[in-house]
Amino acid sequence: MSSRYKKVRVIVNPAAGQPEPILNTINTVFYPHGIDWDVRVTQKSGDAQRFAKEALEQGVDLVAGYGGDGTQMEVANALMNSNTPMAILPGGTGNAMTYELNIPRILQQATELIVGDNQIKKIDLAKINEENFMLRAYAGFDTERAASREMKDKFGQLAYVNASIKFLKEAPTAQYRATVDGEVIEGEAMLCFILNAGALGGVLGIPLPEVEHVDVSDGLLDLYALTAKVQPLRALSHYLFRVGERKDRTESQEGLGIYHWQGRKITLESDTPQNVWIDGEDYGSTPITATAIPQAIQILVPKE
Repeated sequence: MSSRYKKVRVIVNPAAGQPEPILNTINTVFYPHGIDWDVRVTQKSGDAQRFAKEALEQGVDLVAGYGGDGTQMEVANALMNSNTPMAILPGGTGNAMTYELNIPRILQQATELIVGDNQIKKIDLAKINEENFMLRAYAGFDTERAASREMKDKFGQLAYVNASIKFLKEAPTAQYRATVDGEVIEGEAMLCFILNAGALGGVLGIPLPEVEHVDVSDGLLDLYALTAKVQPLRALSHYLFRVGERKDRTESQEGLGIYHWQGRKITLESDTPQNVWIDGEDYGSTPITATAIPQAIQILVPKE
């Protein structure tokens, strides 16, 4: 089968994930199909976006990013609202978008998707001020600092789980005020998520189920609030990994103290500033306003 993508730019984040023969694997797949490909290697934050923008200007058929969700977001930033699609080559710890879009988590298989049976899926992005994100923004949770680089390198996503349990046992609440498409909601919470995608990634290669009700292509954002009623182990095993059905927009999930709203524009404020993270990167603090960007990026996915 001949690939429709004849000119491909591959952007590699060498700091992502575990060591593997990246270029050899890609060449093994591309060479028999006569694909004209080259590579750019990132050294710092922002490089992936700059390289993807250059590729767009040079008229490549496809931009493939090797790395974690942060690398993929940079590539998406450069390609959004263009006719050039991107391919995700998993190289990070979580790779949540591969789970979201059913993209293979093994590099060779993900590369073979480019030359194999594929289709384009248009997905939403979200925007907070000038920062876009693919997955989620959250306020009040400091997992990224609690989960050290050493812990993440050694234990992968388990480092986040450990930090999450510790947080839910010890965290104080804050008074939040959310405005969802003009509707104002106020109350105390330990943690607030604004989700564009429901996938959480994986633990040591084992996929975590998606947060239900969240669709990466519906043009909506999902706001979840965890209150003081949350029981740490039940919340992590039931809510973060599988949210139960809800009867209406403001009822807690099966008595777990978890609340859900949907909207195109969500503003989140708090009585005292709370830490905000966007796709695992430190953004700043509340208040924030998140806006959905429907059908913003084209991504190569397996054919249904």
